[in-house]
Amino acid sequence: MGTSRIGLIGLGTMGAALALNMANNGVSVAVYNRTTQRTHDFVDGAGELADRLTATESLEDLVAAIAPPRAVVLMVPAGDIVDDHIARLRPLMDKDDLIIDAGNANFRDTIRRAKAARDDGVPYLGIGVSGGEDGARHGPSIMGGGDGAAWERVAPILTAIAAKHDGTPCATYMGPDGAGHFVKAVHNGIEYADMQMIAEIYGLLRDGRGASYDDIAALFERWDGGPLQSYLVEITAKVCAAKDPRGAGPLLAVIEDTAGQKGTGRWTAIEAQHLAAPVPVIEAAVAARNMSALKDRRAAGEARFGAGAQAFDVPGDATLERALIAGKILCYSQGFDMLSRASADFDWSLPLPEIAKVWRAGCIIRSAMLDDMADALTDSDTSLMLSGGFANRLEDAMPALRDVVARAIAAGHAVPALAGAVTYFDTMRTARGTADMIQGQRDFFGWHGFARLDDAGRDHHGPWVD
Repeated sequence: MGTSRIGLIGLGTMGAALALNMANNGVSVAVYNRTTQRTHDFVDGAGELADRLTATESLEDLVAAIAPPRAVVLMVPAGDIVDDHIARLRPLMDKDDLIIDAGNANFRDTIRRAKAARDDGVPYLGIGVSGGEDGARHGPSIMGGGDGAAWERVAPILTAIAAKHDGTPCATYMGPDGAGHFVKAVHNGIEYADMQMIAEIYGLLRDGRGASYDDIAALFERWDGGPLQSYLVEITAKVCAAKDPRGAGPLLAVIEDTAGQKGTGRWTAIEAQHLAAPVPVIEAAVAARNMSALKDRRAAGEARFGAGAQAFDVPGDATLERALIAGKILCYSQGFDMLSRASADFDWSLPLPEIAKVWRAGCIIRSAMLDDMADALTDSDTSLMLSGGFANRLEDAMPALRDVVARAIAAGHAVPALAGAVTYFDTMRTARGTADMIQGQRDFFGWHGFARLDDAGRDHHGPWVD
């Protein structure tokens, strides 16, 4: 009978780092990779941690190497590969053996797999893991979903390997079936938006002000010591300061301006539409990545219409900082509103304050603001942007964001995420908007009816209908 406490399949970058993290925390791990040589090379190269790692050459060997009741973590690419591994593993496992999908799965796939597991009477978890390779190795943020009892079984391992914030593990059970992977997707959507807003400020400094890369690095480093303190601001300073190893200039100057994506941010934008949850800053960030890939078309546009980004009187550093603060608050507010909507629609009871706490360390969007966000979400049942502390911050910072966006657009600079934040703020503080016109148009061409201010029933029609 095996003695390993847990099994792990998939020794790519994240899987290998997670296995080493477990071993480093005293957990014995049986590992398997489709390429046998990769498995043995991984264990042989683990140094003093190799004693806690068992290399296996087949799924049968893997299952046999784990002490029952077994738990096996899948760290394989999302999609059909996950279903294939589940189908191959289940016949080899006992009824109480647990499969944990820790990859970047679409939460709807996780819902389907969790239902199939319930129908078969077997435990299943889908957990979101954030933090990249460094987080997986030294402490990620972990968002659990699926069977609650199954979570409790492996929680000692998951909390041990998770990042810690003031000693508290950043690993929490979010709810049934796909809840964990959904929370991870929203995390990634916020990540897209935060990165895009930072990139837009960087662009204004580089192309609008003509600042040097070193000066931009110094500014972001200074901001990282204030209200904007976060992992993304920290690494932005380091990326700006990096030198090209092939020459003496800045590395950013030779990086192709086409951003990649693995799809999780896109999933957030898609699901937001299904939920009727407005997340315009996230949607703008996803669209910006898509447009970044259209390099030839953008070059053709510049050749026909001229370069868009012109030098202009960029607002001062303090104004730019406050603009980014406002954008960040509005972006996170949209993300938490989307989580709240999904919680109601899917009957998950997502713990919003705990989600903010889980994101305080280990994950990509970790930020000093998340402590205050956790408190605000605990004390208020309204949107984050309307909670006392953050409403006050927005009142202070919105004039700066409006000024930055207005000047940037006037000078031809694309700032879609920052502009989306302004538009969202203005829309959500307008008690009577312009949708009355849309309802009138809909009734005119489609007999859809409308509600009146003096009669809420949606069964009224205009005089244009016979």
